[in-house]
Amino acid sequence: MDVTSMNAAARKVKILFLAANPSDTMRLRLDQEVRSIDQALRQAEYREAFDLEQHWAVRAADLQGLLLRTRPDIVHFSGHGSDAGELMLEDPNGNASVVSQDALSTLFSFLKDNIRVVVLNACYSASQAESIARQIDCVIGMSDEMGDQAAIAFSAAFYQAIAYGRDIGTAFGLARNQVSLEGLADADANAPQLLASKSDPAQIILVSAVTAPSSNNPSGVAAETATAGVVVQDVQARDIHIGDTFVDRRIIVNLGPEGMNQFIDELAARLRADPVSYTHLTLPTSDLV
Repeated sequence: MDVTSMNAAARKVKILFLAANPSDTMRLRLDQEVRSIDQALRQAEYREAFDLEQHWAVRAADLQGLLLRTRPDIVHFSGHGSDAGELMLEDPNGNASVVSQDALSTLFSFLKDNIRVVVLNACYSASQAESIARQIDCVIGMSDEMGDQAAIAFSAAFYQAIAYGRDIGTAFGLARNQVSLEGLADADANAPQLLASKSDPAQIILVSAVTAPSSNNPSGVAAETATAGVVVQDVQARDIHIGDTFVDRRIIVNLGPEGMNQFIDELAARLRADPVSYTHLTLPTSDLV
């Protein structure tokens, strides 16, 4: 199981919540949605590992600056989608302004940075999600219309699961299940679609006991114990090189004395034996903490 590292200092997982409800569109309960997300995060086991940043009445002109400034791990858009699958933002007068699918997908190709997940909580956004999924590991879009209550229930359950350390695939399944548990329409429960052509959602965990900051361990770095241990965390799209040797994008965050010796000995042996095609270092799972 890969655990996405927020880096050795275990920075918080940043969720960028973008909302747009143009004045010439039907009013949505976006404030209730973000309130439910915030409450779900605050009540979860790893609540201190998340930072929720909100921006409202978002315009197309805002998108680049927000992504550049915040460098989020999750981008969540809530609002309306057009029948053609385009997101509706606001123009300078507060009216609806659609953003083309190609333009939005291209934006994520340039500014994906730390982004692992994009959630498009807007009707008919599945085709836009499919386009963005060529750039981002996991993207959620809606294949049909989805009512306010269902959208709120889905979002709250999704982030609750993530903040309890569940993988993206499980969080998505629980979110759809929550819509059904609340007795909402089957169409609402089936509307969310998870697209992941670049990675396995079941292998992506954004926070865990190892990486999560706490009141007793603000940095989130695993404390060294008397027993040997190694923390291996995957950093997607951050290739680590030793000389010209590819090291499978894995970073060793914290090692006990014996674990460090084992890691160095095995790495040196592998490099000496096969310096060209070496791609992977595996330690026994019993050594993982």
